[in-house]
Amino acid sequence: MQLSRIFTRPEFASGILLCGILLFIDLFIAGLFSQSAEAIAQTRPATGITPATTATSSGHDPFVDTAFDHFYNMDYDRSIQEFEKIAERHPNDPSATNHLLFTRLTRELYRMGAMNTGEYANDSFIGQAHRSADPKVKERLKQLVERAEGLEEQELKANSNNVDALYARGVTRAQFSLYTALVERAWFSALRNAVGARHDHERVLELNPNYVDAKLVVGAHNYVMGSLPWSVKVAVALVGLTGSKEKGLQYLREVADNNGENSVDAKIVLALFLRREHRYDESRGLMHDLAVRYPRNYLFPLEEANLLRSGGHPQEAAAAYRKVWQNGREGKYGTLHYEISAWGLGELLRNQKDYSGAAAAYELVSQAPDPDPEMLQKANLAAGEMYDQLQQRDLAMKKYQSVLAENGGTPPAEKARQHIREAYRE
Repeated sequence: MQLSRIFTRPEFASGILLCGILLFIDLFIAGLFSQSAEAIAQTRPATGITPATTATSSGHDPFVDTAFDHFYNMDYDRSIQEFEKIAERHPNDPSATNHLLFTRLTRELYRMGAMNTGEYANDSFIGQAHRSADPKVKERLKQLVERAEGLEEQELKANSNNVDALYARGVTRAQFSLYTALVERAWFSALRNAVGARHDHERVLELNPNYVDAKLVVGAHNYVMGSLPWSVKVAVALVGLTGSKEKGLQYLREVADNNGENSVDAKIVLALFLRREHRYDESRGLMHDLAVRYPRNYLFPLEEANLLRSGGHPQEAAAAYRKVWQNGREGKYGTLHYEISAWGLGELLRNQKDYSGAAAAYELVSQAPDPDPEMLQKANLAAGEMYDQLQQRDLAMKKYQSVLAENGGTPPAEKARQHIREAYRE
């Protein structure tokens, strides 16, 4: 995802979500220790999440590469169709089921509006609530989890040291952890589900140190645990949870450079962790490589723009946001929600006090075909605030009224009501 990683063989999605979940675990562990170290000791939660990207144990199916290519280019419907066929051809292979599971999960998260890269670059995503998941999709995802777990347990009963089965079980457990966190938003349950994933992948490395793909989850876990405040690290160590940021980044680099199943996902996770380390240029290089490799995925170049902005290059960032927008207008991203690039441009210009330019950027969101409702409402609210800053009250009021007309029961709607009563001022 996890952020899954926020992950293996998924949208930028995969890595973003893996990071999101791992960063959540960072904060959640800290919060639990501040409340009850005993609770942690009883559950022994652990981090580490990765989706399925292993080759099928019955031999590599050449259609897997094609399905993954469609997945990373965000053609989720086509990717799901292909993974369905692969799973039918390999009914006894848990990896085939894991691929299908994560692809379906990622498509639903995208539909829910939970794929915004910016939310996973900091810790605000924990309180973010998006559209609810489709009950039928939730039921299907649970069925796939049960199928994969059944196949994995069957293999492990025959040989408890079967590294492929252990790895696959860790993937399934991690994906279910991702599901419970971002779909059910059951944080404590997500932590408990992540415990087995971490232990399975550590066991894989004990049995076969050259099983590089398993270092994705272990490396991510080390980075997060190594990022905890010193006081929390001490408390965590008492229940056997340790980590090192340096080791975590090293492991992730090994997976990224290995050109194996998890190489792409390791680059995504590594880039997002490097962003948190303020190593923007190094992170941007990884994103650029992925943007070239998967040209129909707008999230990679969008993240390049975000990194330019964070790295103190506002002019270059503005040009990058505009390029994503223009590519979207020319149809290079199909029906994907590339309008988020206009939102990013608006936020950049707003921070520069260019209120007129920011308002124009926010207005672009409504020009995209079928814009994401949540993004559209946020953009209309922000445009209204910019018009208030420009003392164009009539235009501001129109934007606030449009926010209420879209959905009157959201946080942006509540802010719009406040601004209707009193003009917005920064």
